[in-house]
Amino acid sequence: MTHSHDTRTNPRMIARHPKREDIRLDAVLTALGNPIRLAAVRTIAVGGEHPCCDVLPQIPKSTMTHHWRALRDSGVVWQRHIGREYRLELRREDLDSRFPGLLDSILGPLVSDPLTQETIAEYDRSRQGASA
Repeated sequence: MTHSHDTRTNPRMIARHPKREDIRLDAVLTALGNPIRLAAVRTIAVGGEHPCCDVLPQIPKSTMTHHWRALRDSGVVWQRHIGREYRLELRREDLDSRFPGLLDSILGPLVSDPLTQETIAEYDRSRQGASA
């Protein structure tokens, strides 16, 4: 799905998204240096754009707001306001352009990372419980 991510042409886009050329490796690695954010990014990477509240719903909204800000401000995700919700989308094209292979190198090993898997399993259990 392609979106206009320029806040000048899409006023519902939240400000503070760095331009592609301004995304810094140290900021991306810092943002991804947290198991909750890694689990969230993996979820978004696998499932595409998500409402913020659906990514890791078992974690308090106030906590996730902090994590969304870290991911958005570092250039890892787009965050935009649509109607009554905020939606997240991975900036894969931008990140792959700036740092080829970085996302695949980080997301690939998450399959066997116990802490991230535990976080994702909690997410999956909460999703199954919500749909039951």
